[in-house]
Amino acid sequence: MNVIHYEPLRTLRRFQDEMGRLYDDRYLTGDVDESSAVTSRWAPAVDIKEESGRYVLRADVPGVEPKDIEITLEDGVLTIKGERTLEDKEEREGYKRVERAYGSFHRRFTLPDTADAERVSATGNNGVLEVTIPKQAKVQPRRIEVK
Repeated sequence: MNVIHYEPLRTLRRFQDEMGRLYDDRYLTGDVDESSAVTSRWAPAVDIKEESGRYVLRADVPGVEPKDIEITLEDGVLTIKGERTLEDKEEREGYKRVERAYGSFHRRFTLPDTADAERVSATGNNGVLEVTIPKQAKVQPRRIEVK
């Protein structure tokens, strides 16, 4: 007869992990339509800052070359796509733990009406992608003379 140790906390943790995966997969499979929804298995962390004359989006993309990142802007939606690949698949067999995510990523952001889509620019440096989105110059109200 084998003795089996009952560990309720382990069972609860396993249940919590499974529920977390279900919740995350709902967003990853595209079942939720949000402009900034994550649409891939991993996504870079993003900070968005509003300054007086521009918006600045910074994304952590370590291990991704700037030339391998595609940024598009269509109908007021900024899309950032790219892929982080495993350095050497042959060495993976010797790994004891793999926590960093690999594969393609895809993020979308809806730009505000004040964004100047014609002057958006991007730079990549030390694993940080910086997208600068200038604001449009404010249109001053025009006085119309009544005759």
